[in-house]
Amino acid sequence: MTKRSITVRLEDGLDARPVALLVQEASKYESNIYFEVDDKRINAKSIMGMMSLGLCAGEELTVAAEGADEQTAVDNIEKFLSGQVA
Repeated sequence: MTKRSITVRLEDGLDARPVALLVQEASKYESNIYFEVDDKRINAKSIMGMMSLGLCAGEELTVAAEGADEQTAVDNIEKFLSGQVA
């Protein structure tokens, strides 16, 4: 399992469009991917779950991935949340 704390650096945070793109990014990977915020653990491939987080720019979360491509998944999700092209 790979885990990493990441700060959201998207200007508008995770509103509808960025969440949809993030779910698409997470869905590219075979690994199980979860976002952990406070006491919530959300499947990163679930658009409804991700919308429930309501994360804003500057907030911190933990990404946890487990599977064959976990390292690549976490690396690219971090790039996405940092405002870089994944």
